Amino acid sequence: MIKEETEGNAQEQIGFLTRGVSEVLLEKDLLLSLSKGRPLRVKAGFDPTAPDLHLGHTVLLNKMREFQRYGHQIIFLIGDFTGGIGDPSGKTVTRPQLSEEQIEENVQTYKSQVFKILDQEKTEICFNSQWMNKITSRTLVDIASRYTVARMLERDDFQKRYGTGKSIAIHEFLYPLIQGYDSVALQADVELGGTDQKFNLLVGRHMQESFGQTPQVVITLPILEGLDGTMKMSKSLNNYIAIEEPPNEMFGKIMSISDELMWRYFELLSFREEKEISKLKKSTEDGVNPRDVKFELAMELVERFHDKKLAVAAKVNFIELHSHRNIPLDIEEFVVNNRAGNGYLLSVAMKESGLVKSSSESRRLIKQGAVRIDGIVVLSENHSLQVGSSSTIQVGKRRFKKIKIM
Repeated sequence: MIKEETEGNAQEQIGFLTRGVSEVLLEKDLLLSLSKGRPLRVKAGFDPTAPDLHLGHTVLLNKMREFQRYGHQIIFLIGDFTGGIGDPSGKTVTRPQLSEEQIEENVQTYKSQVFKILDQEKTEICFNSQWMNKITSRTLVDIASRYTVARMLERDDFQKRYGTGKSIAIHEFLYPLIQGYDSVALQADVELGGTDQKFNLLVGRHMQESFGQTPQVVITLPILEGLDGTMKMSKSLNNYIAIEEPPNEMFGKIMSISDELMWRYFELLSFREEKEISKLKKSTEDGVNPRDVKFELAMELVERFHDKKLAVAAKVNFIELHSHRNIPLDIEEFVVNNRAGNGYLLSVAMKESGLVKSSSESRRLIKQGAVRIDGIVVLSENHSLQVGSSSTIQVGKRRFKKIKIM
């Protein structure tokens, strides 16, 4: 488990605070800031684009918690203003803008969820509407004048869209500028974000320098893959595990991830020491069933967001559920590379995975009520498996296959 730390010299802090991060820009600046002996203002922004925080968000939140343990000031910035623009990071098309009502609803759920990880007494919650709603048109023009179109088009997302003739709306250029200005308004010493946020975070450094401030240190963290094992965990892709997921559902979803992905989750989500994780990995190489190690991960995460009693109950429920339905705990996995990007017919997936000999047999068995998805009977011949899904398909009493649509 992570030790509670409240003090330590700059070099010790760097060793701990940069563990597991992707990049630090610049580490010498961080060392200099830490050596001054004052609490740093550490900022991380979250746009309320969906009501649930999920395990992908906790990679960042856990790092914020580590800074708190060294006595630094954490600023949990809710981007209620930028949320209305839509972050273009990683997007191939313009994001739809959210209404004020949607944003406000999501804001309330964020505030109730974040303190499952952060220390409420040591966290400052801010909204970027607090300053953005007050700035004049002249100020906004001034902010826009401090960055060039050429630099903006260096951004990989914009470059690809521009090169392929896909539209880029002018308001999308405002997003990184305003995120950068947030760092000016908050006088941030450090900003944390996922690797997909690097461009935006560097704009923050530029903006601060432009306004005469010391540029913030940028720390990027790895992005957690969703249940599909390929795409970023996201509610829109339905490949996520919400931190307020009921214990049984959270446990079951964690158990559904592949054995390979399990180690990525241990790396980014577990509070176990690296030596302990390496020991668990070695045990599977020596013959221990990966399922039993996955139980350890599921227990740890359910206990963190609920409690130990509920984690134990979720494990018992999971085992009983599979035993009652005669569902084996170890099921062969079949991956469908669905390049079309839309739903994939269950009947076709059953045939291609070897569960049945033909699509007509699939349709006949579905009509007879002999096919289940995750324990639920499917009766529609036109039922489709969605991109990003990972489902246990049962045909009759004894045929099982885990089918992942990518």
